[in-house]
Amino acid sequence: MPEEDRTTVLSETRRIWDTIAEWWDDKIGDGNDFQQVLLEPTTERLLGDISGQVILDVGCGAGRFARRMAELGASVVAFDFSERFINRAQQRTPSGMPIEYQVADGTDYHRLLEFGESRFDHAVATMNLMDMIEIDPLFRALASLLKPNGHFICTIMHPCFQPPGMAKYAELSESDGKFIKQNGVKIPHYLTPIAYRGTGIVGQAETQYYFHRPLSIYMQTALAAGFVLDGLEEPSFPPANVKPGGLRWDDMPEIPPVLAMRFRRNG
Repeated sequence: MPEEDRTTVLSETRRIWDTIAEWWDDKIGDGNDFQQVLLEPTTERLLGDISGQVILDVGCGAGRFARRMAELGASVVAFDFSERFINRAQQRTPSGMPIEYQVADGTDYHRLLEFGESRFDHAVATMNLMDMIEIDPLFRALASLLKPNGHFICTIMHPCFQPPGMAKYAELSESDGKFIKQNGVKIPHYLTPIAYRGTGIVGQAETQYYFHRPLSIYMQTALAAGFVLDGLEEPSFPPANVKPGGLRWDDMPEIPPVLAMRFRRNG
């Protein structure tokens, strides 16, 4: 993307998130099914025991998972490039919790280095890499910010099952005289990276930017920065509450809406 276009999109992305930050935080409140069932348990498994460790929370939003990591015994440095999200995070965080909040841009390599070389045991990014116009600066910076063999755990919208143009479907078919209801997703686009506008939560005032990338780009970017992939999960909702022919993610236990990856700094 030309630098002029990048600057414009980056500025517009910040404006959008500052516009919807409070509404977004009010809507999520104390958490939703995605966070409580898919994201947080998966990230905690991939992190392991973090008691006494120092964690960098990339794109922390209103600080929900930063507070969770502090409850688990970690000291946390959490940043977001939306000042309004950081204000909400500070308001929601009890006094004395070992969390330091800062406003920073996750695509600004030099700004990220200010957090401190080899300072962090691990880093996490919860459902935001697909919101970032580029991810190479973050991975390169993390290679310096993390201690040797430190981990970066990230969760993203699964690019195989939630690319632009994805459509959920419900079908009724007949087989040997039996009628079968099926539900799933149809995928028209995957390999080509693309920026597009979409809705994270129904009802938000403005659509936000998404930056779709195939898995190969995530892997190539991480490997080029000196990371190796040593953990991967594809969490989906359990089948207990499936509605045949339904169009919710809860109705598709065989299709993971989220991809979780754990990268280790190699050396």
